[in-house]
Amino acid sequence: MITGSIKMISGPVVHAKDMRGSKMYDVVRVGKEKLLGEIIQLFDDIAVIQVYEETAGLRPDEPVVSTEEPLTIELGPGLIKNIYDGIGRPLKDLSEMSGDFISRGLVVSSLDRDMVYDFRPTMKVGQNVSAGQVIGEAKESELIMHKVMISPGIEGKITKIVKGKKNIDDVIAVVQNGSKKHNITLSTRWPVRKPRPYKHKLQPDIPLITGRRIFDTFFPIAKGGVAAIPGPFGAGKTVTQQDLAKWSDADIIVYIGCGERGNEMTDVLKEFPELKDPKSGKPLMERTILIANTSNMPVAAREASIYTGITIAEYYRDMGYNVALMADSTSRWAESMREISSRLEEMPGEEGYPAYLSSKLAQFYERAGRCTCLNGVSGSVTAIGAVSPPGGDFSEPVTQNTLRIVKVFWGLDSSLAYKRHFPSINWLTSYSLYDLPLQSYFNKNIAKDFSDLKNSAMKLLQKESELQEIVQLVGPDALPEPDKLVLYTTKSLREDYLQQNSFDKEDAYCSLEKQYIMLKTTMNHYHRCKEAIENGLVRVNYLTGLKINEMIARLRYSKDITKDSKKVEQESIDCVSKGGGDQ
Repeated sequence: MITGSIKMISGPVVHAKDMRGSKMYDVVRVGKEKLLGEIIQLFDDIAVIQVYEETAGLRPDEPVVSTEEPLTIELGPGLIKNIYDGIGRPLKDLSEMSGDFISRGLVVSSLDRDMVYDFRPTMKVGQNVSAGQVIGEAKESELIMHKVMISPGIEGKITKIVKGKKNIDDVIAVVQNGSKKHNITLSTRWPVRKPRPYKHKLQPDIPLITGRRIFDTFFPIAKGGVAAIPGPFGAGKTVTQQDLAKWSDADIIVYIGCGERGNEMTDVLKEFPELKDPKSGKPLMERTILIANTSNMPVAAREASIYTGITIAEYYRDMGYNVALMADSTSRWAESMREISSRLEEMPGEEGYPAYLSSKLAQFYERAGRCTCLNGVSGSVTAIGAVSPPGGDFSEPVTQNTLRIVKVFWGLDSSLAYKRHFPSINWLTSYSLYDLPLQSYFNKNIAKDFSDLKNSAMKLLQKESELQEIVQLVGPDALPEPDKLVLYTTKSLREDYLQQNSFDKEDAYCSLEKQYIMLKTTMNHYHRCKEAIENGLVRVNYLTGLKINEMIARLRYSKDITKDSKKVEQESIDCVSKGGGDQ
């Protein structure tokens, strides 16, 4: 055991002497209170340590003891429904030990050691197993069946396997490879900074259905994809991520509150246990893991929380689940790196961020993906990171380095938020590079003309942006009738299609089929009116006062979209055939 002593303290950064033989990223216990820390720099016999807890009260010459192991998290049944701090300690257990204000130096297991699970083997004695293979199952929650896997680095023949009620420390199987015996339990440990292995990555050609029309229709994300949601204060980053966590068709949600305000995290921690999963009707927490590291917690733990979350996500991916990871926000994570980097006196990069900011962001986002796991099944981790640029300036380093990596940009616009247009996604600046890979899926599973339909709608929205400049100069009455029709149609697209009411039972979630019918109905009305205007049958002023506008607007609240869309189509035909060219 390597034992040294404190030489110098600078906030969360502690210099320890007499630490010769230590390794980078080894976990250490600092001071008499045994605060948890991690070695981030070594020179001679000096180890520079980032401490994950408040360092007030530490003194020079207090002991520093190395565990000679990297920062790891215990993985196994019991992660689901739990709420952790940034380094994987359950907040409930911490609260029971020290009250509402967490004491320092507490050692808590990530998993409940008294909880018993019904283990059912799927393999028999005598069978050969290798890393990643599933040897049995244990029901973890009402929605998730936990699959017990052989840890990487272990292979051999099963010499013993048992079934029945077991806790996470009980030996459920023995795997022998020559003279080596490996005892297999329900849990395993994994270093959070090391990606879990897989066979190979797969093409991102299956969409993650979010139930949000602006995302699914215009800027889709694939399962295993990466997305960024940058936006200024109050534009709706956190609410958007919470909506994605509630409604996306991922099997498991990992939500990381990384440096967010305490009141926002309180809302999440109170709301999620009360929410119902729309697919099963069970509580949403039955498939959710929360990691809470608020802005008043130590910055070093904030830096670690991202890795804790992505490691948990990879673990369930290896079981064959589709996992959606929400990181809110990566800007706070980058700020914690900047603070620690400045205390290490490293050469600063742009705006004081460390020079390795871009590589750290890339390492995190590259751990997402859809892949074939070691056991042959496919699973995915979809990473969606919020970015909080100061003053809404998208040219700042965190946003720019993130955009170089991610393939989906959902840009939030404060002007839309002030107009109460939610989700406040700017459809002119946002983009998705998964649009082309997912095109065949949408055309095959929804409708053959789905892609053409959304491209036509987006062209109208872009045309509206050009016309608005003319309207501001000369007014709308100076426009020709075809251009007036564009403004008339895009108003409907913006207010009735792109906006969505999260508090309405019918509008909170919109299936792909409903999205297609709504968009097709609106665009059919546009083409019908365009033909009538070209033939001199109607004028746009006549169209603005008709009942058809209200009928299109109410499609979003429809319980039977097929039936109601037919009524709208018939009304559209009737209003055009009646004419109104003289008005």
